[in-house]
Amino acid sequence: MNFAAVPRSAPAIKPLALACALSLSVLAANALAQEALPSIVVTGARFPAQAATAPIGATVITAEDIRRAGATDVNAAIRKIGGVYGRQSLDASPDFALDLRGFGSNSAQNLVILVDGVRLNENELANAVLSSIPVDTVERIEIQRGGSSVLYGEGATGGVINIITRRGAQDGTHGSLFAEAGRFSARDLRASLSHGAGPLSVDIAVADRRTDNYRKNSDFKQHTASGGVQYNYGAGRAGLRFERSEQDARFPGSLSEAQFLSIPRQTLTPDDFGTLDTDRITAFVEHRIGGLELAAELSRREREVEANYFYMMGGTKVASRSAYDARQTQFSPRLRHTASFGDKRNELVAGIDLVRWERQTSSDFSLGDAEQDAKAVYLRNEILWNAPHNARLAIGGRHERFTKDYSDPLAFPPVVNEHRKQSINAWSVEGSFDVLPGVTTFARAGRSYRIANVDENSLRAGPEVLAPQTSRDLELGVTAGPAGRQLSARLFRHRLENEMFYDPTIGWGANTNLDPTRRQGVEVEGQYALSQDLRLTAQWQRVDAEFTAGPNAGREMVLVPKNVVTARLGWTRGGHNADLGAQWVDSQRYGSDFTNSCGARIPSYTTLDARYAYRVGGWEAAFSALNLADRQYYSNAFGCRSGIYPSDGRQLKLSLRYDF
Repeated sequence: MNFAAVPRSAPAIKPLALACALSLSVLAANALAQEALPSIVVTGARFPAQAATAPIGATVITAEDIRRAGATDVNAAIRKIGGVYGRQSLDASPDFALDLRGFGSNSAQNLVILVDGVRLNENELANAVLSSIPVDTVERIEIQRGGSSVLYGEGATGGVINIITRRGAQDGTHGSLFAEAGRFSARDLRASLSHGAGPLSVDIAVADRRTDNYRKNSDFKQHTASGGVQYNYGAGRAGLRFERSEQDARFPGSLSEAQFLSIPRQTLTPDDFGTLDTDRITAFVEHRIGGLELAAELSRREREVEANYFYMMGGTKVASRSAYDARQTQFSPRLRHTASFGDKRNELVAGIDLVRWERQTSSDFSLGDAEQDAKAVYLRNEILWNAPHNARLAIGGRHERFTKDYSDPLAFPPVVNEHRKQSINAWSVEGSFDVLPGVTTFARAGRSYRIANVDENSLRAGPEVLAPQTSRDLELGVTAGPAGRQLSARLFRHRLENEMFYDPTIGWGANTNLDPTRRQGVEVEGQYALSQDLRLTAQWQRVDAEFTAGPNAGREMVLVPKNVVTARLGWTRGGHNADLGAQWVDSQRYGSDFTNSCGARIPSYTTLDARYAYRVGGWEAAFSALNLADRQYYSNAFGCRSGIYPSDGRQLKLSLRYDF
């Protein structure tokens, strides 16, 4: 849950050509016999892929990984297991702000998050809500770091996180019951049920989660329900999924450094609160005809958001209410054609993304209504050859057009029927080569982009909408070793033009296009089986984020730790399972310190978490601890020694699970 869109302080490729090509391909393929779909390893170019065509340099978190680490929600799994840095949420929810490649307070706008191929990103300054996804239904999570705009569109400069739910139930009836209780009156109740009968399967999951949290006035409650039905047949599958989530949260607000050091659990906003209700329904289909695969998703998502803030004016408490309703519809048809020519294999992927987003606002300070239509077409071709060395080369391109409409009679000055159009292109070239058995080198270059959302454009520095942000992306890497004893390293660089950011030094603060900036660094991740029972995984990310031109040239970007190191040690023997994790986060600039003149930095910190579980038959009992050392720290601070949002203290939990 994220209420950044209603802040307390206003911080030419033609689709017809593709359709014709698709039709011709279908006609040509109709004469081919139907084939069964292959088993899935990972998601490739927006299609299920085998190991040979899996995304280069991707990190995959399995359902078993999530279970062993004791992650109770998807966001926690991405941070604890995937090593992705996350900043404490501002609204008491478990939806931390995830950050790939060091984009600070705008990390959510430079990262695309998908659920079964459908975008969760909103056209507003808000984090994707992952806590509503039942963690027990997740089959795997794929983390693809680096520019990915060709396949996934705007906002994918930092990377893409794709959450894949189970593709169908086994025959018979299966389910699970889960109950957890812990410190700060935490309670988590979950139940899931699935039934498979030949090609037909159905599933449903419900959850109730609530906690008082670490700080005063940071209570959080969430109720979720989701389910689906799908039909699998020899040449494909089709189905329908739904999700409903209701959240109620209290807002603890920010503190100064002195207040944090004195009483980190206190609040200065004891009455602030908000609600967030979301509904999502998705229909999907996949079908294969010989070497041609067709797929599509049609998704509809609705959000109802309300936030209430209170402040004193002349000795009187005054309320400020902000509320809006948002709707997003996405249709994404695509095709993949594979063909072999001797020892060469060619894979062509083409598709269209159509997204319509609308929002109606009814707030004390805004009646802004906004619409955005996005239409994109993309094409990617990959060739594989030289089997001993598994050589791969892929080239892709994307063209996307945006139409934006906005009106707000309460704005100053009033905005009436503002209409803007923007278009932009992306491209990528990537390849890999096995220089030795078990040693793969890879490289990628391309252009990615981001378009300003409605909140950024409604609080901008000038009369024109913000220019598109573009990035020239470059990445080199190597992977060595078999699964279980593998090491990967990547060098990366993103050279950005017109990066969009909230600049507090402009008047009372405004969103603007920055002078040129750069993100460059190294990512290392590895896994090592110390024995049959003991395994070690680790990730290290180093990012140098700085201005490269203008008056701030050479200065660091804000809210970006240079180093983040994550490590986990897991032990399993018989019914026993133990897991110990640690994360060290380097110091970083405060959120307003563009000139690097603040005499202090957000301090570095280390957190520990641990879990022990014992399983007998279908029963599992577990004890878990988060922030085991009870470290007092913070990862979000928007002023110099101020605007601090303290992170959670030590949390101890007991849980009981039954699988049947």
